[in-house]
Amino acid sequence: MTPLYGHDEAVAAFRAALDSGRLHHAWLLAGPQGIGKATFAAKAALRVLAQATGPVGAPGLDVPNDHYVTSLMNAGSHPDFVGLERLTNESGTDLARSIKVDQVRGLHRLFDTKPSLSSWRVVVIDAADDLERPGAGNALLKLLEEPPADTAFLLVTHMPERLMPTVRSRCRLLRFAPLKSDAMASALRSALLDADENEIARLVAAGEGAPGRAIAWRGLDIDALDRELDALVREGDPFNARRAALAQSLALKAAQPRYEAFLARAPARIAAEARSRSGPALAEALALWERASALAGSARRLSLDPASTVFELAGLLAALAPARGRRAA
Repeated sequence: MTPLYGHDEAVAAFRAALDSGRLHHAWLLAGPQGIGKATFAAKAALRVLAQATGPVGAPGLDVPNDHYVTSLMNAGSHPDFVGLERLTNESGTDLARSIKVDQVRGLHRLFDTKPSLSSWRVVVIDAADDLERPGAGNALLKLLEEPPADTAFLLVTHMPERLMPTVRSRCRLLRFAPLKSDAMASALRSALLDADENEIARLVAAGEGAPGRAIAWRGLDIDALDRELDALVREGDPFNARRAALAQSLALKAAQPRYEAFLARAPARIAAEARSRSGPALAEALALWERASALAGSARRLSLDPASTVFELAGLLAALAPARGRRAA
């Protein structure tokens, strides 16, 4: 199983609840994408199921590799565990846009019989943000309102505000912050055995505390993309040439991973600019950041046209430039 780096406070809080014998039935694992929440959920699920069978004798959320529960989880065959995520679409080429209501309703098969290996069962939903609205959210809410005995629901969320308030209110919240540089570097060294220290350093900088994001961006020339964003912020785009070229390059099907990186880095670049401002200039930057964040989120959720999305986002970046470099976005 993938090692977990950082997040010591979250590990300690979960272990304290588990060891007390009063583990809350639902946990909301909230934080930026790519920082290790899914890894935490997988390890927490393993620990709950292993500890339910007897003493584990390992620190944190660790379970020995030779434990039979570890073998079952690694094989995807533990009878008391279910993981919900987006399935592939009918063509089998892409993921569905959401976790369907039938997937949530299918959890009743887990609860209609007694647990097989201990008294405990675990459900991981990654990510809960992907639950189909409103059906899947309502189906989950019914389970959380009357939770089956000795069951832990672990809900991974990158945007907790997208979840139904009634779902959030029934969960114990664990917040996950971006990793510090040393933990980030350790995570990347563990995952990328062929990377040298120069590449690790570049990925640490690009990932901004999210090793999953940095790994996904490997080989995408993020430095060049950042230079494009910086040029828009410093010099603007008075004749729309930069944003048009960027939109054309990122709209290609082969550029999909780079387009995804752009959706993440454009709002982050505006946020970085906001931190250097004050007064009306700060208010302007924050307003642009809100628009950029909303657009980037909608682009992923609604599969908006990439060329149009890039063109509009690039215009928001250009709006940060001194007046002489601007043109109405």
